[in-house]
Amino acid sequence: MMNYPAGEAADQAAARSDTTVATPGSPPAHPPAAAIAAHGLTTVRGERTVLRGLDFTVQAGRITGLLGPSGCGKTTLMRAIVGTQAKVGGTLQVLGLLAGDPTLRSRIGYVTQAPSVYDDLTVRQNLDYFAAVLFPGRAHRRERRATVDRAIDDVDLATHADSLAGRLSGGQRSRVSLAVALLGTPELLVLDEPTVGLDPVLRRDLWNLFHQIAADRGTTLLVSSHVMDEAERCHRLLLMREGEILADDTPEALRRRNDTATVEEAFLRLVDAAAARAAHEEPRS
Repeated sequence: MMNYPAGEAADQAAARSDTTVATPGSPPAHPPAAAIAAHGLTTVRGERTVLRGLDFTVQAGRITGLLGPSGCGKTTLMRAIVGTQAKVGGTLQVLGLLAGDPTLRSRIGYVTQAPSVYDDLTVRQNLDYFAAVLFPGRAHRRERRATVDRAIDDVDLATHADSLAGRLSGGQRSRVSLAVALLGTPELLVLDEPTVGLDPVLRRDLWNLFHQIAADRGTTLLVSSHVMDEAERCHRLLLMREGEILADDTPEALRRRNDTATVEEAFLRLVDAAAARAAHEEPRS
């Protein structure tokens, strides 16, 4: 189940009207080689090109980090993947279907930067509400209860299940949003800066949970961050800068190829190299 923040319904409708989708409900002819595959992906907002002809794949069952400074296009890319971004050009396939296909709604979990929970409801009431959307009707009552209990246990909030969401800490509220995204046992989890503002212990615990989800369920995770030390926790990295992908590789390969001790140093070398190429390609007056 995708966890959309308030105000995105209009964007979803706009996205559906501006992008081509596959026939609803039609499965891929063959299992997808990658969970996400993009070719020439472009997004223009006003006079600004936010995404500049991106080509990349995200491996299934792995944790891919989407890293780069604020404003580089990470959130726009994630919105394109989950089907809520309007005016997307190029080709973008997600779980074997074109992004925005209605049948992907139950297969993708999407957690936005701001926790999308109701402060005046308890943790369990929040999850009950979203579970009722995902599994409507009295016939699914037992399934809803089991799903909510599992999601609460997944994010280690059993002792806070009856606490109001508005009284939780920032880290706990983030875990409630993650629990909502886990309700439908999604094949793909898209997490937009889920650890921002959290202390080191909570960040560690969340990353341990991400790895557990990937290992135990084969879930694909795409996790964005502007904190470079989190890159080392990912199986593979997409490094972004000004709407472009500077690198698509493993942390170890990036360090080795750029002869650096850390991914952050490798990223800075790539930024400098890109700036030098851009300066060289500028027409001389």
